[in-house]
Amino acid sequence: MMMSRPSFRLPAFDFREGQGKMMFERRLWRNLDYYFVGSIIALLLISLAVLSSAAANVATDPYYYVKKQLTWIFIGLTGLTLVLLTDYAQLKRYHLPLYVLNLILLAAVMLIGHEAKGAQRWINLGPFLLQPSEFAKTITVITLACFLDKRQGKLNRWQDLILPFAYVAVPMLLILKQPDLGTALVLLAILFGMLYVGGANPRLLLLISGGGLLLVGLALYAHFHFGLPLPLQDYQLRRLVVVLNPYNDGQGGTGAGYHVIQSQIAIGSGGWWGVGFRQGSQVQLNFLPEHHTDFIFSVVGEELGFVRTVGILALYFLLLYRMIRIAAQAKDMFGALLVGGVASMFTFHILVNVGMTTGIMPVTGIPLPLFSYGGSAMLANMLALGLVLNVNLRRQKILF
Repeated sequence: MMMSRPSFRLPAFDFREGQGKMMFERRLWRNLDYYFVGSIIALLLISLAVLSSAAANVATDPYYYVKKQLTWIFIGLTGLTLVLLTDYAQLKRYHLPLYVLNLILLAAVMLIGHEAKGAQRWINLGPFLLQPSEFAKTITVITLACFLDKRQGKLNRWQDLILPFAYVAVPMLLILKQPDLGTALVLLAILFGMLYVGGANPRLLLLISGGGLLLVGLALYAHFHFGLPLPLQDYQLRRLVVVLNPYNDGQGGTGAGYHVIQSQIAIGSGGWWGVGFRQGSQVQLNFLPEHHTDFIFSVVGEELGFVRTVGILALYFLLLYRMIRIAAQAKDMFGALLVGGVASMFTFHILVNVGMTTGIMPVTGIPLPLFSYGGSAMLANMLALGLVLNVNLRRQKILF
């Protein structure tokens, strides 16, 4: 009897499935907003040039901060790429662990935080100082987007807004404890922006905003005229009121108005085309405080002048405009909320930083995104921009 020969078969492979996956990947990258990416790259390149001038006399090595910033940009771009690898919809699974992690990091600052310049905002990790409040902004965008996505159509009454406000109030209070008033206000801006994108009643949001500003004004009046105690440090109060007249507190280089005065001198002396790269007296002679971090926009005004300053602001406008466009094209509310939160965060940062350097807003220590020196801020901003690009790439429902 003859034995039958065993048959060997190659595993079946569906070429249509593989081809469909390749087409899916190509379609994703065709969605990429190149204007958005280009504005990011342009801002980063210009920022490194400006930082090389701003920090020339801050350290022994004139390129010390440029080298460190380059390192953080590389780390940030790596983080941005990792964010792109996963569909943003998967973030919904991790919103609760992320929210808890955010609170743990902010609480850890009070226990093991590193103190500098009167504030305890950093955790010492050997060669790096981690600032959890910077990452708290990006994490809040993600977790609040999940929170509001479940409440579509349920944000029309003031009672409906109590839970979203309470949700953001917890990390805000931990940040205020550091103390970091500027970052706490950023979270508030993120909340209002995302509530608007989520469908909250615009009139109600305006009413709450106006009522809040009125209460702040009344509280400040009662404090200075009747001694009403406020949950703010003395220097924070001076920064809030000195914007009305910085010369009332600008003596000796230590007053709250000194920063504003020197910044206005720097920007005013720049004229139309600037005094020249690395030629600014306010910067190079160190009259301008914190000119490689909070007041780097003043360096732009003095050394590059009004025309080039407008060009840089135009890049920021393009960045924000493309964010709004990406949010409008998002395939779902969750994606629109993510981009709306990042856009609100960047808008508030830009308006407040430029406003405080020109003297029309209080000095709150809010850095200029993608420009000011700072590792934690750079990484957090790049992760946030990665979220925007993630929504941009996956803005269409592609089925195979």
